[in-house]
Amino acid sequence: MFTATLIAAGKLTRGDISAGQDALRDAACKPNGANWVDEGDAADLWFDGDPLVARSALEAMPLDVIVQPTLGRAKKLLVADMDSTMITVECIDELADYAGIKDRIAAVTEAAMRGELDFAEALDARVALLKDLEASAIDRCRAERVRLMPGAKALIRTMKAHGARTVLVSGGFTVFAEPVAAEIGFDVAIANRLGIAGDRLDGLVAKPIVDAATKLTTIEAERVALGLETVETLAVGDGANDIPMIQAAGLGVAYHAKPKTAAAAGARVDHGDLTALLWAQGYKRSEWVSD
Repeated sequence: MFTATLIAAGKLTRGDISAGQDALRDAACKPNGANWVDEGDAADLWFDGDPLVARSALEAMPLDVIVQPTLGRAKKLLVADMDSTMITVECIDELADYAGIKDRIAAVTEAAMRGELDFAEALDARVALLKDLEASAIDRCRAERVRLMPGAKALIRTMKAHGARTVLVSGGFTVFAEPVAAEIGFDVAIANRLGIAGDRLDGLVAKPIVDAATKLTTIEAERVALGLETVETLAVGDGANDIPMIQAAGLGVAYHAKPKTAAAAGARVDHGDLTALLWAQGYKRSEWVSD
């Protein structure tokens, strides 16, 4: 049996549930009942049939829909991207603003995240442009620009409270990822290291670069180390470099993602915040942990 979770925080109606069941029935995916996860926020629709067909039938609804096997929906491992996923910004773009070249670097970041450029080459090129920027700009950027994505703390802390391991793996930098991971509550953070000479950036990033291959290796190694089945894993990200880990997860989620990533993922969150991933796992608000 499969579950389709309809998510629209504060906006979900019984009419939406009925419309979802009708869509499943019309697609030859036999509905087997429905139930609120949290009334007005999220509901589960159970069905027998092809999950890909069901997802296609439901995705026209103006809300988030996550389709997955009913068994194993509460995950034991989460591997997450950072920039534009666990935080609201791309750190390298904001850091570039302190050097007066944000527009120049942001255009390259966008192309890389869309999968139009080689990630490692694009990162080297952008970091080179930051050479001689005062290292103090890192602390200023972190304090003034970096903000947690809504729902980030609730997602990670709730999963940890229920025994899951959580890993932040970022193509960004440790100077941002490590404090962000600590604030949210991740078990560990993996990211790139910016070169600093004296009190200025030296324009280099340490090798090997944390890229798509690193993210894939991370989720696979963590799963094996924990003795988990693939279905027990969750990955979430927004950029093209997140695609391999998203596709390797039991539930791979494209979060407000670039088109290439959204098309490659088995699930998408296009409307809500990260708490959608708690409802998708069957956690009610009363079970969430945010402090």
